[in-house]
Amino acid sequence: MSLVQSNPKRIHVMQGEARVESHPDVVLTTLLGSCVAACIRDPGAGIGGINHFLLPGSSGQEGGRAESFGLYLMELLVNGLLQNGARRGHLEAKLFGGARTVDGLSDVGAKNGAFAERFLQMEGIRYLGGSLGGDRGRRIEYWPHSGRARQIFFEQTTMPKIPVAPQARPPQSIGDVDLF
Repeated sequence: MSLVQSNPKRIHVMQGEARVESHPDVVLTTLLGSCVAACIRDPGAGIGGINHFLLPGSSGQEGGRAESFGLYLMELLVNGLLQNGARRGHLEAKLFGGARTVDGLSDVGAKNGAFAERFLQMEGIRYLGGSLGGDRGRRIEYWPHSGRARQIFFEQTTMPKIPVAPQARPPQSIGDVDLF
């Protein structure tokens, strides 16, 4: 007699990606610091997905890959869900990440979290909660079929203080130099 063991299929979602799944044995995973992951699903359809974005902003911003921006990845995830049978009025979401991982820099994690919350509100997607902010990174495991989410915090580390560059003094003339 053989025992059937149910091992979930783990799919890792990297920064700049979104993934939609419906199989009950799939778990989507990602690692977050100041980035945010939105876990969105339609419980009636049994379909859900996750994204992982680096910066809020819009897909039209210059100076970076559009795939890294929250607006692009939130739209990509919602559209992927709708294309696979989810109904817009039934969507529910959990948000994770947005930590302040380095002292002395702007708090991009808080900006990411605030953007994701505003997006859900503007799109009429029910926000169930999650875990935003703090000062530690985390691993997220999300079962899109059931909506179960698990968060595992990384160990606390001492964050380096980014030194503020000293103000440069105006150059003083110490004589003329001719370079050939």
